[in-house]
Amino acid sequence: MTDHTPPPMPDSPPSPAAASKKPRTNLVIIGSAVAVIAAIIGTGVVVVQSNGDDSKPAAAARSSAPDKDVVTATTADPTPTYDEVTANSFTIKLRTTKRQCFGSAGCNMTVEPDLTYLGDSEGIDPDAVYEITYEIHGDESGPVIETGELTNKTSLNYTPSLISTTSASTKVSVEITDVTPQGQ
Repeated sequence: MTDHTPPPMPDSPPSPAAASKKPRTNLVIIGSAVAVIAAIIGTGVVVVQSNGDDSKPAAAARSSAPDKDVVTATTADPTPTYDEVTANSFTIKLRTTKRQCFGSAGCNMTVEPDLTYLGDSEGIDPDAVYEITYEIHGDESGPVIETGELTNKTSLNYTPSLISTTSASTKVSVEITDVTPQGQ
């Protein structure tokens, strides 16, 4: 016959708090990890949407009632209009960057154009490129004709001009002779 003796009893019964503590700790760790992952994904979605194509208008909530401003906006001409840019649209001065004089023999000078637009620069097409031709007077050989390129409304690209005058008292002047939009 077999002996059926029950196993020995522990000194104290296991507490229910100790048995359930480990699963709760795991749940807190898993829940925290899920929350961090959700925050990272949410932030990524916001960043991607904010860095998206700026040419598309942002979606806005609208009521079902017609709005007069919306109707007007959809029938308006979407093409912006810009000012006509001509030689009279600018003033120009010369800035002397180098000057070396040789007594009665005259001076060698390096000059650069200093251009000012007379209107609001918002009136200039930001995508247009304008060739601005100007004439420098005072060189001993006669007028010097140069061309600068205006891009992005305010960036003037030019080559400094080296001129020679007959004397140190020679007045050097400049005038814009032509403005030509490129590609037109």
